[in-house]
Amino acid sequence: MKKKFIFIVMLLALACLPSLLSAQEVAPTPNDTPSNPIIFVSKDKAGDEIVKVMNETRIPFFREPKTPRFLLTDTRGRFALGIGGYIEAVSEYDFNGIIKNPDFYPSLMPAKGSTAVRNQYQMNIANSTIILKMVGRTKKLGYIVVYFNGNFSGNNYGFQLQNAYVQFAGFTLGYNLGTFMDPSVCPTTIDFAGPCGVAFYRVAQIAYTYNRLKNWTFRGAIERPVVDATFEADASLKNTTQSASQRMPNFVVSAQYKWGSGNHIQTAALIRSMTYDSFNNKGDISAKSTLGWGAQLSSTINITQNLDFLGQINYGKGIGLMINDLSNLDVDLVPDPDDPSKMQALPMLGWYAGLQYNFNPNVYVSSTYSASRVYSANGWPIQNSETYRYGQYFVCSAFWNINSNLQLGIEYLRGWRTYFQKNSTDHANRINLMAQYSF
Repeated sequence: MKKKFIFIVMLLALACLPSLLSAQEVAPTPNDTPSNPIIFVSKDKAGDEIVKVMNETRIPFFREPKTPRFLLTDTRGRFALGIGGYIEAVSEYDFNGIIKNPDFYPSLMPAKGSTAVRNQYQMNIANSTIILKMVGRTKKLGYIVVYFNGNFSGNNYGFQLQNAYVQFAGFTLGYNLGTFMDPSVCPTTIDFAGPCGVAFYRVAQIAYTYNRLKNWTFRGAIERPVVDATFEADASLKNTTQSASQRMPNFVVSAQYKWGSGNHIQTAALIRSMTYDSFNNKGDISAKSTLGWGAQLSSTINITQNLDFLGQINYGKGIGLMINDLSNLDVDLVPDPDDPSKMQALPMLGWYAGLQYNFNPNVYVSSTYSASRVYSANGWPIQNSETYRYGQYFVCSAFWNINSNLQLGIEYLRGWRTYFQKNSTDHANRINLMAQYSF
């Protein structure tokens, strides 16, 4: 009930915001109507400037919906509120190994002996998305963008927030894709999870983007600190460490260089302090912190007019939350076997490489291989354990845009999960069929 109330309040606030901002910017003239009415128009009939700003401020991520078809504009055409999204239906069939999740995460493969089922059929519409987007033009702050979207991947198809932020004068404030990622090079897949080695996460943030230098874009952000850790008790079942409130935000910077048509290379760096509570032999508690850091390199290159390369590599310590698949394992911090009252950050790696071939603007195919890995440190984990060591992910997809609104797709997925236990690997296969209609 609380989520529904918040959602209704945000809808009303967004609908009223254009009128409020317009009223602050320009004094009414005798020809203005007192109510400053809002006009409902289609995208085709909206002003060119409004549509241009809607397109230019779209997140460069293939899952973000297109510019909304329907817009609410004020009488001056200075502010517009778009309402759009898409309905996506996916049919999934697993064979010769399964993953008990609509998303294809190698880390979620059932351990050997936990089930005899080797085939599985699922259907999923939870990733259907709805967006509200407002753009406005002001004298002092330039363009203002307010963006809100979500899908229905919560419990029992409950609404789940994906983005909620405001942008102005280069600043982004709110909940958005993390800065330690490059959404424009994420391979296009039907699978919502995507490759296991890609840097992908959403977080509350305050970020600033500078793009006034030719071909260059710089970005810096402070982000909400979230730590996913594995805690263990000692032989007497007493806690030796436990989760604690975080004392510092994450600090992230990135730089991107573009050239030609659609080519770019990006590098990013992250540093974080992860705090936890520690107990000594007497039961006294103290707060301790462990340093985490990460580095990223990504690129997309037009090899030929129709063939594109996409790739990324991520390495660091304590960045499991930011790496796809590793984010399911709670390995930002793990116990230090040499000192039960101490936690440690493990080295970890994620990478992928992919190709996309465009037969024409409406038909294209892509294929990607990726891997993610956690390295051992100070005797963790026990080498013959069934703890996740690394995962592999292969995908081959084909898409057909029947028209500007309807898209069909088919893909094959194969995943591997390898344990620290010697010669122990599980695998699974999946076929996905998709139909998506945008509005």
